[in-house]
Amino acid sequence: MMMNRIRKAGQGLIGKLIITVMFGFLILSFAIWGIGDIFRGYGRNSVAQVGKTEIGLEQMRVAYQNEVQNLTRQQRRSITPEMARALGLDRQVLSRLVTEAVLDQTASRMRLAVSDDTIRNLIFQDPVFRDASGNFSPARFNELLRSNGLNEQNYVREQRATILRQQIAEMVVGGVTAPVALQELGHRLRNERRAVTFAKLPPAAAGEIAAPTEAQLKGYFDERKASFRAPEFRSANVLTISTEALADPSKVTDEEAKARYEQVKAQRFGSPEKRTIQQITFPNAEEAQAAKAKIDAGEAFEAIAAARNVAEKDLTLGTFTRNQVFDPAVREAAFALAQGAVSAPVASAFGSVLLRVPTIELEHVRPFEEVAAEVRKDVATSKAASQLTDLHDRIEDQRAAAKPLAEIAREFNLPLLTVGPVDASLGKPDGTQEQPLPGGDATLPAIFRSDIGVDNEAIRLPRDTGYVWFDVTKIEPSRERTFDEVKGEVERQWRADEVASKLSAKARELVQRLDSGEAFDAVAASAGLVVEQAAELGRQDQKPELPANVVSLIFGTPVGKSNSALGAGDSGRILFKVVSATVPPYARTTQEAENFARLLGSSVSEDILAQYVAKLQSNLGVTVNETAFRNATGGAQN
Repeated sequence: MMMNRIRKAGQGLIGKLIITVMFGFLILSFAIWGIGDIFRGYGRNSVAQVGKTEIGLEQMRVAYQNEVQNLTRQQRRSITPEMARALGLDRQVLSRLVTEAVLDQTASRMRLAVSDDTIRNLIFQDPVFRDASGNFSPARFNELLRSNGLNEQNYVREQRATILRQQIAEMVVGGVTAPVALQELGHRLRNERRAVTFAKLPPAAAGEIAAPTEAQLKGYFDERKASFRAPEFRSANVLTISTEALADPSKVTDEEAKARYEQVKAQRFGSPEKRTIQQITFPNAEEAQAAKAKIDAGEAFEAIAAARNVAEKDLTLGTFTRNQVFDPAVREAAFALAQGAVSAPVASAFGSVLLRVPTIELEHVRPFEEVAAEVRKDVATSKAASQLTDLHDRIEDQRAAAKPLAEIAREFNLPLLTVGPVDASLGKPDGTQEQPLPGGDATLPAIFRSDIGVDNEAIRLPRDTGYVWFDVTKIEPSRERTFDEVKGEVERQWRADEVASKLSAKARELVQRLDSGEAFDAVAASAGLVVEQAAELGRQDQKPELPANVVSLIFGTPVGKSNSALGAGDSGRILFKVVSATVPPYARTTQEAENFARLLGSSVSEDILAQYVAKLQSNLGVTVNETAFRNATGGAQN
């Protein structure tokens, strides 16, 4: 946690901008310069050279491992090297180190400095270094530095550099705000509402499509062979162990189940006692005592309430469990009363009161016999959790001995799932879909990243409830399919394209008629279409009848003009006319407007700072040793 605090450039806007630029800039560099230009060899133990500053292999490795550990804590699951690289974590870390080096050299060139007093005050004021009394603790300071592999000099140097980077960013974008014209444009984009008249142009409106000839289909296929390629198919053996599968409630004894029931019955199977509480409030204890004497003499509780002008509906506070009653004095008095009894005067938080409990719902606990099956399952699952670790280790031992999963499954009497052949979306060669794999979204991509004969790392199930192993058993590379293999698919696609082409032509004809002044109702009626209306449509809105692509085109069409767009799925096209567009006035004094202006200003500042760092980086020059970079992050060699 302390390392996170040390490495943050700041909690304010400027600090966040620095972090954003650090994590995004190297990828931008790739786009501008190309991979070949930036990844050129340098010193064997140097990952990158930024001007006169080297980023060492060990510096890169430590920074990368720290980020992986931070992500592991945030996600509460193991992050494999493959997952980290898929997220771009390796390049994000290098980006941060490159940007830090750029800003550090710029600060040095500008002769910026931070006084010792400033650093000392920052350290003394940091809550993480304070003891229980709230004072700075030298012992805690040194202990935290040691536990994070730092000494005082390194920590001070890191803090000093961080402040200087912030000073540069403040100098560049500290006074930047979003121009009013940009705010107004953003307001329009967010709040403009449009009304449209529209009609669905179904596939049937394309008319009859004549059957294609063999030559037409073959020509269509030859022009689009790539779209009819067979994808890569893979087959794999998958072995899963989980607490759910290992749990065997039938092996839980009555004694074990009853012992667990006694431990959890109050929290899980019980409903606590509830009481309905009525209350009359008095200005002082004397008047409350006098009223209590009248009740003891036979006067009704309701009569006392009426005399105090307490309406019947206000007499009852409600029905509560003991823990739900906020006032301790009321809680203790109410839950000590017999049903129907009236309390002595109680000094509540709001004055002297008399309480009555007209009804009591007694505590109820579901008997063991009623919940025995649920309890047995809980006990079995708890036992399975301890078995899971042992079984995982035994399987890993077998994997280390190079035994295939099929053999391991037989040895431990575990079910082995045979998957495939499937493509990267679980599609089978016959067009059907394979059932979802154990391990969720992680398993299938891992199978397609692996290879035959590779010892793959186990995939953890959510909440550490199990593990998934897999062996890739067969790979069928992507290939071109013959016309005869895909003739049916070719004809379906040809027909769909023909329908789309005819619908598009039909829609263009109708749009021309609308833009020439014909009424929408008349045009729609001539084509046999049903007219619909949509009002108060925002840019981000979408409906089943108006999907996102249609809404986007609606906002790109001038008011009074018409257009058409593809509908959802195979539903045809949507013909529409923009009837009106309204934008509420931009009131700059509202909280919403202020928040939006702040957000927009942050975006503008981020762009400016990114451009500034890009220029500095270009001036200094950056080279990256690809081999050292991959060594530092555990990446495969090309």
